Amino acid sequence: MTTTTNTMQAWSQDRYGGPDVLTLTRRDVPQPGAGEVLVRVTATSLNSADLRILRGDPLLVRLAYGLRRPRTPVPGRDVAGVVECVGGDVSDLAVGDRVVGELAGGGLGTHVVAPADKLRRIPDALDDRTAATLPLAGGTAWQALDLAGIGTDSSEPVDSRTGHRRVLVLGAGGGVGTFAVRLAVLRGAQVHALCSARAIEAVEALGTARVDDRSIDLATLEAASYDAVIDLGGVAPLRSLQRLLRDGGALVGVSGGTNPVFGPLGRMLRAAALSIGSNRPLKSLAAVTKPAITEQLLQLAASGRLVPVVQQTFTLDAAPDALAQLDAGGVVGKLLVATDA
Repeated sequence: MTTTTNTMQAWSQDRYGGPDVLTLTRRDVPQPGAGEVLVRVTATSLNSADLRILRGDPLLVRLAYGLRRPRTPVPGRDVAGVVECVGGDVSDLAVGDRVVGELAGGGLGTHVVAPADKLRRIPDALDDRTAATLPLAGGTAWQALDLAGIGTDSSEPVDSRTGHRRVLVLGAGGGVGTFAVRLAVLRGAQVHALCSARAIEAVEALGTARVDDRSIDLATLEAASYDAVIDLGGVAPLRSLQRLLRDGGALVGVSGGTNPVFGPLGRMLRAAALSIGSNRPLKSLAAVTKPAITEQLLQLAASGRLVPVVQQTFTLDAAPDALAQLDAGGVVGKLLVATDA
């Protein structure tokens, strides 16, 4: 079966750089091969990973994504849309299915070919735009909490202010941060969040026990008072964070480091060194795509218990503006690009 649409629009880059290197192109709609489907994109959410790949920063990432330019020229890793064409050897998806997943790229276009096993059906109770926020940011937050030992999803509503486990989330106002806060609450934790002043109201609404401006002096916080620290900023001194952990607690770092070549590698090595012989380990997360986690996030969102924070939705024509806004910093929650707008 082939799609009735012959051409498509997509934002594309032929070199590394900022959002200004993107050009709006028209190209032939690709056809899916074995194990693949063609998706008409309805929404994509933007992530810091999109910016890192756009720039090829740090340089180390170019070994994986392309030395001179990204191998996948169209950005956008979180993709939601409708299956328009099914390739061979695909039995679990059909034309008309609404799907979502984290891909190598392609979200900033009207169509993308995707491996069928990377996609999950969107529940009837959930809209495409909400679904598009979940895979990368939600999946990263989920894996960070798992690595920190903060349980699994609670089957019943909990009071975050009386939870037995205490979790400190640094960088709580961003895409991964807002998911980390809410998922920790759903897992029965008492969450203390640090975020920018502009994000405090949104983060408080997620069920936190306490929210402070990210400029707070960590030395004023009680030592050995947290079961887990989720560090999404990557700038606070590691020893200061380790001091806050109870025995048996863990710090999980998701990003950090400003080295233009190696990025977070130096901070990861320091964390490993500080963990030697310690019962308060400092762990570094290298999140990977896990469709099974996306499936669980979809079910939580469909139930109404997980409501993503979305600051703004852009049209496809304005996608570079959305990336530029993300690049400027200060975004609360997620930014969306809707191709069906």
